[in-house]
Amino acid sequence: MFTDDLGHISQWSSIMAGSLAGMVSTIVTYPTDLIKTRLIVQNMLEPSYRGLLHAFSTIYQQEGFLALYRGVSLTVVGALPFSAGSLLVHMNLEKIWNGPRDQFSLPQNFAKVCLAAAVTQTLSFPFETVKRKMQAQSPYLPHSGGVDVHFSGAVDCFRQIVKAQGILGLWNGLTANLLKIAPYFGIMFSTFEFCKRICLYQNGYILSPLSYKLTPGVDQSLQPQELRELKKFFKTRKLKSKKPTL
Repeated sequence: MFTDDLGHISQWSSIMAGSLAGMVSTIVTYPTDLIKTRLIVQNMLEPSYRGLLHAFSTIYQQEGFLALYRGVSLTVVGALPFSAGSLLVHMNLEKIWNGPRDQFSLPQNFAKVCLAAAVTQTLSFPFETVKRKMQAQSPYLPHSGGVDVHFSGAVDCFRQIVKAQGILGLWNGLTANLLKIAPYFGIMFSTFEFCKRICLYQNGYILSPLSYKLTPGVDQSLQPQELRELKKFFKTRKLKSKKPTL
């Protein structure tokens, strides 16, 4: 949808594509995220929920289906600064390291993704803070879910947090979150890059899985199946004749 006739995509189109992908995945999986928050904040001495399925059925029966999506709008809005911040870090690191992203080493990829995750999480964390408080709050839980401020909606939640704790209250818990998010994304995308190199190496496109150095004489536009058939053809020719083949 966002690429041109040559398969290229602009920076703003990348932001839009990433934002839409984040929005769709969030909407589909949001009920499990809300239930996770409820299970974390409940009093374990007098638990309101006995597990995932019990929490799902209890919330649905007591609060209705829409309660499973309480705070989802904040995640959807927060997807834009998350995608924009990620692209901004990627672009600037490519300029600093003076090379295309497909030629970065594994440590460079790891550092790049960790920095991108840290920046984007910092930019979007106020939305995460409000979302968690909205997920935890419920009139059917003791002390309304144990939240430290009481509010009537997303905007009021922002207002009450700033009023009670100051503007920095929107970033409470950021350090602990970064200690999880940065290495998580770093390991995930570094593993992805390494697996991609292994596949390229096994199909004969590059010389080693440790770099993106292209194999001399290989048409990089060939599909993997075409490349394998071409290799099989030349191998068969060599077995049938001792004369060198082109």
